[in-house]
This record gives sequence, C-alpha cells and structure tokens, in this order.
Amino acid sequence: MTAAALAAVALSLVSAVAYALAAVAQERLASRNADAGLVRLLSTGAWWSAVGLNAAAALLHVVALKYGPLTVVQPLGALTLVAAVPLGARAAGRRVSAPEWRGTAFTLLGLAALLVAASGPAPARVLTLAQALAVAGTTAALVGLLSWPGARPGLRHATGSGIASGVASALTQTVTVAATDRSGPVLSAKVIVIAVLVAAFAAGGLLLSQTAYRGGLGAPLAVVTLANPVAAAVIGLTLLGQGLKAGAAGVLLALAGAGLAAWGVILLTRSAPEPDHGVAHDEHPVAAVLALETKPAATEPALVQRRSEPGHLSPL
Repeated sequence: MTAAALAAVALSLVSAVAYALAAVAQERLASRNADAGLVRLLSTGAWWSAVGLNAAAALLHVVALKYGPLTVVQPLGALTLVAAVPLGARAAGRRVSAPEWRGTAFTLLGLAALLVAASGPAPARVLTLAQALAVAGTTAALVGLLSWPGARPGLRHATGSGIASGVASALTQTVTVAATDRSGPVLSAKVIVIAVLVAAFAAGGLLLSQTAYRGGLGAPLAVVTLANPVAAAVIGLTLLGQGLKAGAAGVLLALAGAGLAAWGVILLTRSAPEPDHGVAHDEHPVAAVLALETKPAATEPALVQRRSEPGHLSPL
C-alpha cells in the first residue's frame, strides 16, 4: 500500500470515530425528543453540536478522498458502526456485550479483506459534469422514493441517508481533484455546480439519519453503514474505473470480505439494546457521549438488597 493510501486510511479512521460520536449524540437527541418536529429539533444547540462533529468528520473524509481511491475510503466508513458500539454503551452506562464484540471482530476482518483487494493509487479519473448531473438526478429520485410516507420509515430513511452520503462522497472526490488541478481555474463552473450538489446530498443524508435514529441506533446505523459504501462503490467501479486488484482472486477476496463485514453488521444489529428513553431532559447529548464517567448499570445484588429493605414488598 502506498504512502498516500496509508494517509487516506489513517484519516478515514479518525473520521469514522468522529462520525460515531455524532451518530450516538444524534440517537440520544432523537430518543429524548421522539415527539418533537424536525424544525423544533433544528433549533436546539445540541443538534448543532452534533452537526459540528459531522462537519469535522466530513472534512477529514474529504482529505482522505484526495489521497485514496473511493473503493478504499468508503468501506472504512463501516468503522463508524464499530466505534459507535462502545461509545453508545458508554453513554448509556452499560458494558459492551459479547455478541457486540463478535460483530465488531467480523466487521474488522471483512474490512481488512476489502482493503487488501481494493487498495490502489490515488484517484486519477473523476466524474464529468454530465456524469455528476446524471448521478445526482438518479440519486434524488431514489432518495425521494425511500423518503415517501409508508411502512418502516426508519430503515427506509436510513437507506436513503446512506445512499445520499455515499453519492456525496463520490461527488466530493470529483470536486477535490478538480479544484486542486493546476491545469484549470480553482472555482470553475464544474466545481461550483458539483459543490452545491455535495452540500445538498450531505445535508439531506444528515436529516434523514436524524429521523431514522428515532427507532434506535443499531439497525438504522447498520443500514446507513452498508448503503453508503455500496452507493460509492457502484460509482467508483462503473464510472471511475477504480477496479479491484489481482483479477479474479481480488474479486473473490472482496466478496469474502463483504460477506464477513455484512455478517458482523448483522450481529451488531441483532445485539443492539433498545434505545434509552430515560435520558434526563437537561442532559446534553454530546456531553453524555464525551463524559469521562458513565452511569452505573443496575446489578442483581443491588436489586436483591433493595427487595430486602424494610417497607419493600416483594411480589409473590
């Protein structure tokens, strides 16, 4: 792996942790304001704190896309789910369960296989303006269908969020490479138009994820995590020529890695606890995630002691 690819991997890792912090904060904010409208939610300072974390993560992601191919940077986004597991447990005052650790291990193994199969040089080809507009139109139509009122809105909104974010990453790579190309002006018409599309899809993905987290963090974040790299990989493989290494062997390794990562995400989703709706209303969600001390989890001895206290009637 080249030095540029290693830099892209390192930046992607830090970006994933920042995205995980933002996701946990958004989920706690959503559970605390389950009945609040989106407009009211946007007026809170806690929401904008989570937006700040997302913005910092996005900036690191942009720099990573400058040095690494889309097929490498995007799969590392699955580490957001891996990081969110211990962070969410810490914020909720509980320990990470054994199934959650197993899911984390499978996800990491799968990502390692994908990285070996997809690692390559820094991106050379980018989308043309016509290609970018075609991708944007197709994505907007698909996200619109997923956002339509109906059954299971949480998972549908999570899928739309992942697709929008993956396409935003692909368009971001085009803007970054085009803006730093010394052969033309920095702020060309192509750069400006695609930058507007990036902002629109990034904002749309963020809002859709916020509504998806009202049903909890596990399943929606898992769907976002899977849909994001799939959408970006489709663009990278079909339009940008960012293929896999070692021919058929590389394809088999990538498929095996994708299978392991998918199984790890499924394990993480199945083992995720119900969202904590008992968070105090004066508790700042971001502060809860970053707090040094966590709430002690209830234990059986404590429950037995409570039942033995005078005046406490145990059920027959």
